Amino acid sequence: MGADNQTWVREFILLGLSSDWDTQVALFILFSVTYLLTVLGNVLIVLLIRLDSRLHTPMYFFLTNLSLVDVSYATSIVPQMLVHFLAEHKGIPYVSCAAQLFFSLGLGGIEFVLLAVMAYDRYVAVCDPLRYSVIMHGGLCARLAVTSWVSGSVNSLVQTSITFQLPMCMNKYIDHISCELLAVVRLACVDTSSNEVAIMVSSIVLLMTPFCLVLLSYIRIISTILKIQSTEGRKKAFRTCASHLTVVVLSYGMAIFTYIQPNPSPSVLQEKLMSLFYAILTPMLNPMIYSLRNKEVMGAWQKLLGQLSGLTSKLAA
Repeated sequence: MGADNQTWVREFILLGLSSDWDTQVALFILFSVTYLLTVLGNVLIVLLIRLDSRLHTPMYFFLTNLSLVDVSYATSIVPQMLVHFLAEHKGIPYVSCAAQLFFSLGLGGIEFVLLAVMAYDRYVAVCDPLRYSVIMHGGLCARLAVTSWVSGSVNSLVQTSITFQLPMCMNKYIDHISCELLAVVRLACVDTSSNEVAIMVSSIVLLMTPFCLVLLSYIRIISTILKIQSTEGRKKAFRTCASHLTVVVLSYGMAIFTYIQPNPSPSVLQEKLMSLFYAILTPMLNPMIYSLRNKEVMGAWQKLLGQLSGLTSKLAA
């Protein structure tokens, strides 16, 4: 038996959430509905922004990117998980596992940077409204969006490459719902200190740095809002940020809890639940948050529904 046989495995086995059949069927139904709502909600947000010219602003340009990231992130994890709920053999090929890690990790990184970019957009809108259109011009918005996608993708490529160079020594059972970074690193039969350092560094660069930028932006935003004399003016200024702030708390909160924490580390079950929350609930909630807490989006929905109703009436006549 050569070293290659001890180092490489052809597939991994995902242990998932439960081995009980009835529980798996129930989870399959629950997460199928959740995934469909996620796809439907995010696709509708993108189409709405595309169709309504009033939403052709930097804020909604970034929201379009966020919706694309959310639906892509959910798609990189949930369909595989749904298949495994009903399958007797819960294997995932080596290459597919690497691809899943690359896309899920990359899309997660993109979202963190994108949320920081959106915080900067809200900062300019509240703190320098008269120059907003001049500062947040199309060229800058495009460059900021590209920076978000490139930074997340490059980080994921590096992390995936160094993770799958680790010798697994035939350890193929991943105690997780997907090929998650920490879960795959645990399979290595060598010292993984360098990988853990790399994970911590990337967490600081793509998680804590954007989070600090968001924090600084909102400190300035809140300071500016408090200086507004009228109560109605303060409410209006806060409403422009409320949706984004809610999404920030959900997204950064889950990720910080999972990846940056003091010892002792959380249990495997806690990690699964955190990943599940981030992969399924957050992408589903984001379009709801931006729809229910945003008058412009609600107005666009009403306009679209009115147009559809009028079209239906004409066709019926």
